[in-house]
Amino acid sequence: MSLSSPLVSDVNVVDSAVLPAPEYLGREIVRDDAAAQTVVGAREALHRIIFGDDRRVMVVVGPCSIHDAKAGREYAERLASLAAEIGDRIYLVMRVYFEKPRTTVGWKGLIMDPGLDGTCNIPEGLKAARRFLLDVLRLGLPTGTELLDPITPQYIADLVCWSAIGARTTESQTHRQMASGLSMPLGFKNSTSGNIEVAINAIKAAAQPQTFLGISHQGLASAITTRGNPNAHIILRGGESGTNYDAGSITKTAARLRDRGCIPAIMVDCSHANSAKDHNRQGDVFREVITQAADNPQSPVIGLMLESNLQEGNQPFPRPRGELVYGQSITDACINWETTEALLREAHGTLAPRFA
Repeated sequence: MSLSSPLVSDVNVVDSAVLPAPEYLGREIVRDDAAAQTVVGAREALHRIIFGDDRRVMVVVGPCSIHDAKAGREYAERLASLAAEIGDRIYLVMRVYFEKPRTTVGWKGLIMDPGLDGTCNIPEGLKAARRFLLDVLRLGLPTGTELLDPITPQYIADLVCWSAIGARTTESQTHRQMASGLSMPLGFKNSTSGNIEVAINAIKAAAQPQTFLGISHQGLASAITTRGNPNAHIILRGGESGTNYDAGSITKTAARLRDRGCIPAIMVDCSHANSAKDHNRQGDVFREVITQAADNPQSPVIGLMLESNLQEGNQPFPRPRGELVYGQSITDACINWETTEALLREAHGTLAPRFA
């Protein structure tokens, strides 16, 4: 190429840093036998819940996003203690979200910016994610996360018991292909408009064998071929058209799933459009859906999602790390621990008829 040739590649790229291979990171931050047993046991339990062989209701609960490992571990310890008390009727999975989709710009999560300072030290973010997942699993508590970047699973998926594909990415072919190769059960959210068909199409696509571009455990560009993931279900999160957690919406969704040859397994996200983005309304949504599950033994409801943290609400960000309120979200507003515990204990009582 002539020195005078015009630049045609990487015109807008400022830097390109090579990441450690997933296998290398796995050897540095090792999955121990106790963590592996928690993952395997949780995935098996979630499979039984999705397919109706376990009548417990799963609840994915925890911070909107993890930004402070110390506060996150305190939350996990409290949740693990509660799980031991109510686990006969409610199967708790801690929400451990490291990646945040953004409508325009903003903090993209612990993996992308672990320093909360815009330096985007992704290698350190991947390490922080693995360490935190191991901390939670060692408590015997299942982990759940949203998988946003298609490369991320190679680094952390062995420590994830359940995952979600978000409303903005459910229609993405890339994410449907990725889901077809994931080893854990997962939920597809309906679109931000409220359309459930895109989620049903995603479930169908993820159940099929797929071949797509990805990276190997050695970090090499690869053609990945999968066998398909049979453990996918829908998550109703409401949309621009309104809420969809009422009994009528759930019945219609279950019927549509059956018509398309899918498992009529439905999770309800109590946040986002279902609560009109008001964290204080999550409890109302939660109670109504739990009552549906309790009153109807044939209810297609298999689970719920709650955004919860040690402290209520959220706080402005970006701001200096030393000024952040301990245990309060820097992304979506959450209910506090006391409200969360009360809701879960109340639900445990409400669900008694389901096990009579």
